[in-house]
Amino acid sequence: MSEARTLDATLPVHGQGRIGTPWWGMLCLIATEGILFAYLIFAYAYLGSQGAGDWPPGGAPALKLALPATVLLVGSSFVLEWGKRAARAGRLAHSRWAVGITLLMGAAFAALEFREWTNKPFSLSSDSYGSIYFLLTGTHLAHVVIGLIGLAVMFAWGLAGKLGQGHEQHRALITLYWHFVDVVWLFVFVTVYLSPRLT
Repeated sequence: MSEARTLDATLPVHGQGRIGTPWWGMLCLIATEGILFAYLIFAYAYLGSQGAGDWPPGGAPALKLALPATVLLVGSSFVLEWGKRAARAGRLAHSRWAVGITLLMGAAFAALEFREWTNKPFSLSSDSYGSIYFLLTGTHLAHVVIGLIGLAVMFAWGLAGKLGQGHEQHRALITLYWHFVDVVWLFVFVTVYLSPRLT
């Protein structure tokens, strides 16, 4: 536990145990970002309820790229979780491979999402649907990129042989954030790609 010395006493600046200050900080971050996505999904639903024409214009988005992208992203969470458990069991090589595979799967998701953007007949400024579509999926993609940076750092630790040397909490926090990114995508996927097919 780290400490800060003052004139009168020595004060702890980090929590004790496995669930310390960084853990609570990550939970607060996830909570606030979850609220952000809830607002964006509500905005999508609200705009759809106010339009006089079809929503979305031109019909439901195709699943040709979105479905395999979803499988990749959700599958990456299972791979990363397996790697975390392997690290706890002392199998650091397996954990390193799991992080690398997760990184590749996340990058493939981002590439598919970007490819889908280029295939759209509308833009961010075309209409209300274009605005909320790119805002919602773009905000999620930004979170994916942040997660990929965290995974890349963790992979670098693995290559340097430091994945099991004092980085347990960092690994747990990055894993938790990546799971959050994956769960949020499921809500985005249902909202943007599946809900138009149910109405």
